[in-house]
Amino acid sequence: MRKRYILHFLFLFFAAPFLEAQEITVNDKTTLQPVARVTITNMSNNEMVWTNELGQADISKFEGAERISFVSPDFARATYSYEELTKRAYIVYLVDKSFSTDEIVVSSDKFGENLSNVPHQIEVLNSRDIEFQNRQTTARLLENTGNVFVQMSQQGGGSPVLRGFEANRVLIMIDGIRLNNAIFRGGHLQNVIRIDQSMLSRMEVFYGAGSTLYGSDALGGVMSFYTKSPLFSKSDSKNLYKVSTSQRFSSVNNESASHIDVNIGMKNVAFLTSLSFTKYGDLTQGKEGVDSLTKNWLRKYTTQRGMAGTNVMLLNPDVYTQNPSGYYQYDIMQKIAIKGSESVSHLINFQFSNTNDIPRYDRLNTLNGAGTNYTNAEWYYGPEKRMMLAYTLGLKSNSGMFDASNLILSYQDIGESRNSRSYASLNLKSQVEKVKVYSLNWDLKKVVKQVHDLSYGLEASYNNVNSTATFYNVNSAAVTPADTRYPVNGSNMTFISGYLTDNWKLSPNVFMNLGARINYVGLKADFSDKTFYNFPFNEISQSNIAPTGNLGFTFKPTNDMKIYVNGSTGFRAPNIDDVAKVFESVKGTAQTVGRIIVPNPDLKPEYTINGELGMSKTFNNMVNINLVGFYTLLNDAIVSAPFTYNGSSQITYDGFLANVYAYQNVQKAYLFGGNFSINADFSENISFMSTINYTYARVKTDTNNYPLDHIPPVIGKSGLVFTFDRFKADVNVIYNLKKKLEDYSPSGEDNLVDATIDGMPAWMTLNLRTAYQLTKSLGVQFDVENILDKNYRVFASGISAPGRNFVFSLRGNF
Repeated sequence: MRKRYILHFLFLFFAAPFLEAQEITVNDKTTLQPVARVTITNMSNNEMVWTNELGQADISKFEGAERISFVSPDFARATYSYEELTKRAYIVYLVDKSFSTDEIVVSSDKFGENLSNVPHQIEVLNSRDIEFQNRQTTARLLENTGNVFVQMSQQGGGSPVLRGFEANRVLIMIDGIRLNNAIFRGGHLQNVIRIDQSMLSRMEVFYGAGSTLYGSDALGGVMSFYTKSPLFSKSDSKNLYKVSTSQRFSSVNNESASHIDVNIGMKNVAFLTSLSFTKYGDLTQGKEGVDSLTKNWLRKYTTQRGMAGTNVMLLNPDVYTQNPSGYYQYDIMQKIAIKGSESVSHLINFQFSNTNDIPRYDRLNTLNGAGTNYTNAEWYYGPEKRMMLAYTLGLKSNSGMFDASNLILSYQDIGESRNSRSYASLNLKSQVEKVKVYSLNWDLKKVVKQVHDLSYGLEASYNNVNSTATFYNVNSAAVTPADTRYPVNGSNMTFISGYLTDNWKLSPNVFMNLGARINYVGLKADFSDKTFYNFPFNEISQSNIAPTGNLGFTFKPTNDMKIYVNGSTGFRAPNIDDVAKVFESVKGTAQTVGRIIVPNPDLKPEYTINGELGMSKTFNNMVNINLVGFYTLLNDAIVSAPFTYNGSSQITYDGFLANVYAYQNVQKAYLFGGNFSINADFSENISFMSTINYTYARVKTDTNNYPLDHIPPVIGKSGLVFTFDRFKADVNVIYNLKKKLEDYSPSGEDNLVDATIDGMPAWMTLNLRTAYQLTKSLGVQFDVENILDKNYRVFASGISAPGRNFVFSLRGNF
């Protein structure tokens, strides 16, 4: 017996250095790409390992096992014996599911929590979903979910609406950092498309108030975007090199989109470099369904400068081409990851996005009151720059005050401008805004006795806004000062807050989520310069302190059913755009009275009280249904309403008469609605999905009830997905019901001028998306969007939607 042990020991001692670990690779059956974070379990003793970012794991210790399971939230479970895996050359292919109930969501606590335990509606798109959706912009990606409404005033835009809230009432996050800044306006925003979707590894949409975790602005929800991470090499001697590239062409606007990202990974240092360039031509609208109500959407004329700087109206040879609407955008990202030890990591994250001039199409296609000329000869956004530099210190600890900690220091430099010239004017007015944002985020997580899952942290941010403006005479080239959009002497905002949340496991089937946050927001705007406006104050200064909180319960009567209820409060402090801007919201003409927004130093924060009830049920692991209802009471709602400037309700602005408006706190507004969705896997190859959303809202005053702005009509999406070896196809319809005239807000933010005299008609598009993986490294995709070439506009949009669009894409992974 002793001899046998000695021989066994000698064999291991001398042979072990020559034995190789048995590595298995897990791939997606359709795309052939690796699947990360797959749980591989030996069913006989419950030993587990997990695949890395390359889909690889060492299963040497599973040798001889009869049942080895492969589990991932996004894929159907697969089970094999070790012998079967040997015959498969240690390669496993998983089949994608149409739904996931065990998804780990970061937006629930900033670290990761199982979706089945969270009392909120959260939607997740992973990198495979994002790649297959193959949308031109991130705004279009959100719209294609069927749950997010997106408004557009120009092709280079896209303003998401979550549960009836838009612009500065919803929060955009990128890699854990707020994109919302002090001049996010209350109208429509296009900032979300400054995020390069080619570099996204994940997108999470948190529906409903997220003020406890995220502070001010998160009234309607939070859109969290996560970019790809650098990959390390597993070897000390061999570096990891990975290149991903794509090229997309679209017919509807002659789009050409190029992308490449390169990963160089060493044992403890990794680099990820990304470059994207996209050029969009003028957008062509659909040709089918144009009638007497929608004919005004056609681009009948274009404007051209004639002799002595005068403007000439020219017939447009193609009335379906919305000219001008084209632009280009380029994005750069550089990440450097450093592995200090198993418990310490460092990440440097640099992102830069910029555009050329972006035509504001709705302002260029509006005729004057007489219908003889356009109101504007020029109107465009100048180059829209977004630069971000961030450093993240990641720590892990098995004892002390935290298990995990992320400290993020970041700097953002944002530049944008508005440039406009009236049809009868020689002066081009340029208003330039520059915003610098300095921020600190420190988030920590601690699990106590496997019962309390605590998340807590601090956030501090400082926004500095600088505004300049000039008139440029297009004939003489003379440059003279002009009135600025925000105070010429500068303005700033300060945010400081702290939070604590606890996901408390009351029993194996009941979870309680509770949290609180205290917020401080300070604002200063200097109006001492009276050159253009003699406001009766020299400064606006505000200090707002507000607590917010949430309480929710999740009940899991069975493993395949979840019921949840939650209540929360939300908070949004007025920003520089709300309090201190001078802005022409509706252009005045010789025949019509315009509308101008002026500062209101007495503006206060707005608050919400929110309730949400949801249910999820899975039948036979094949069909999953979700039903969500919500109600929101908005107190001291900030809306634009009639105001006075030095005692007058009308002033002359840019040579035309305008009614004076300002953002003000009305008494109350309320919103309610719901979502119903169903996903069904009929077989391994065929799946069905459908989702529908309804929102209703009204503003309540002492004397009147009227529609709140930004409320979309009923929206939804339904489709079939076919999945086979190397091939995937998606046939779907996306639709909006009619928006009636009586449901438009009187504030002007719903852009009634861009609708028909009967409101905004209902519409539906039929779409086809197909992808085929030629080899493990090379894939192609062919899509047809709006197959029926439907002519339509999305509610509140000033540009018609794309017509029939043929899309061809080529992707490589090496």
